[in-house]
Amino acid sequence: MGIDLNCDMGESFGAWKMGNDAEIMPYIHSANIACGFHAGDAHTMRKTVALAIQHNVKIGAHPGFNDLAGFGRRNIPITPDQAYDLVVVQVGALAAVAKSQGTHLHHVKAHGALYNMSANDEGLSKAIAQAVYDVDNSLVFFALANSKLSATAQQLGLSVKQEVFADRSYQDNGLLTPRTQAGAMITDEEQSIEQVLNMVKHGFVISQSGKKIPIQADTLCIHGDQPNALPFAKRIHQTLSEQGLL
Repeated sequence: MGIDLNCDMGESFGAWKMGNDAEIMPYIHSANIACGFHAGDAHTMRKTVALAIQHNVKIGAHPGFNDLAGFGRRNIPITPDQAYDLVVVQVGALAAVAKSQGTHLHHVKAHGALYNMSANDEGLSKAIAQAVYDVDNSLVFFALANSKLSATAQQLGLSVKQEVFADRSYQDNGLLTPRTQAGAMITDEEQSIEQVLNMVKHGFVISQSGKKIPIQADTLCIHGDQPNALPFAKRIHQTLSEQGLL
């Protein structure tokens, strides 16, 4: 089986629109659907689940901080107990939406600051992984490759997919460069394609400083809210398909 392509979706709410969900859905395998805390709302959750069903895309919960204004990307001090509750409530909500449409959740992927903070924090990583396990231990867990979150979820017994990113740069420790730092986002399409092929085909990524870091790539995130997201998603899909990697 080849690389899984995932995308964060369902992030519109009310009159505010985000992303290109309907256009990008045909080019991915897994959708990470916002659960109303960092983005999304009940109506958008239902519509996005229906869209995923239509395209035979696996449905995942994308829990984040209760931070609509900051889109869940602001680091908020939180205890492990609070993180546990955030994840349980959001995963449970999307599971109910999926069940109402005759389907079920496939996976969970934390969002934004919650994802990045837990990648390097043992207490948060344990709380988030335990929350997913307690809701449904058959769920697949998407976690940043080389992170504490990935290792913790595996130790707990969850099925883990190591996640890599097409449009994010990496630090020497194998983790993502924070968005607040220069060069965090890769905007050059050729550079992104080269990084994807290195990770998926050859099992390494080059850090910002030029260090070659081993990395396991089970699922690749394509951001749907970036400029030129649709043509980029098409190109990633085509390139990986031509290389026999899908």
